[in-house]
Amino acid sequence: MQQNDTIAITGAAGFIASCLVAQLNKDGFSNLILVDDFSDEKKSANLANKQFEAKVHRDQFIHWLKKHPGKVQHIFHLGARTDTTEMDYEVHRILNVEYSKDLWEICVEQHIPLVYASSAATYGNGEFGYKDDNNLSEKLVPLNPYGVSKNEFDIWALQQKKTPPHWAGVKFFNVYGPNEYHKGRMASVIFHAYNQIKENGAVTLFRSHHPDFKDGEQLRDFIFVQDIINIIVWLMNHKPENGLYNAGTGKARTFIDLAKAIFVNLGMEENIRFRDTPEDIRDKYQYFTEADMQKIINAGFDKPFLTLEEGVANYVTYLKEGKYF
Repeated sequence: MQQNDTIAITGAAGFIASCLVAQLNKDGFSNLILVDDFSDEKKSANLANKQFEAKVHRDQFIHWLKKHPGKVQHIFHLGARTDTTEMDYEVHRILNVEYSKDLWEICVEQHIPLVYASSAATYGNGEFGYKDDNNLSEKLVPLNPYGVSKNEFDIWALQQKKTPPHWAGVKFFNVYGPNEYHKGRMASVIFHAYNQIKENGAVTLFRSHHPDFKDGEQLRDFIFVQDIINIIVWLMNHKPENGLYNAGTGKARTFIDLAKAIFVNLGMEENIRFRDTPEDIRDKYQYFTEADMQKIINAGFDKPFLTLEEGVANYVTYLKEGKYF
């Protein structure tokens, strides 16, 4: 990407995309087209003091691109319906599948490189591992409609003979960091745990309902949002082989590890409690995720990832100071 390029970012007022906007601004990019519905006032602080060229409502974006051929040189498609507790597949299909197909087709037509957000939710229970092998997508069994929608688009993208000049579907693992305050129940465990500890001096984690895992020892690949941004910007700049790429640290950690790191950074004594996992998500709950990062490393990505302790320390600083990315 060159600094005079115009870059479009969907989901721009949301968590990860607004952090991407901030990083691009820091790197000298201001010709940004921000795409979202912009109706959620809760997210307005995410774009405060950001530099950009225009805001375009997501429902108008395809039409806008057709009216401005050649205007945009790169698209980061990070907008999606991300509620894993929404069980109506149709809600996910419209935005995560059909909208993404429309965007893909305009990228083909206008020769625009596309980096889009997929999800580790596509891996389901991990029966086939967590390897970003393009050939595995059709075998995967996601546990919820959100994961199904992300996998359906991945499968569709891999089947296309006409493609953008470069494309990458990025499977985000458990992302945390500044600018996620508006996500409610879908915000990271770190965000919720921090607020619980500040309010009550204790944190409550989900009890295990799986015989192979003790309470709090469920494992996730937690990745700080800055590391996610490093990955997607690298993919756009270096354009490795088209296809799917994992975005995690490659090292799973327990929820107890996470909670302990927050207590350390708040200078407080550990106080960890447990409650049953809510029934509406219990049978769809992942007990282990860990990204296989070898594919992107083999392609040349060599930036180290923050450890959980380093990422939590950074995030707690943002939360204590009320700062945004």
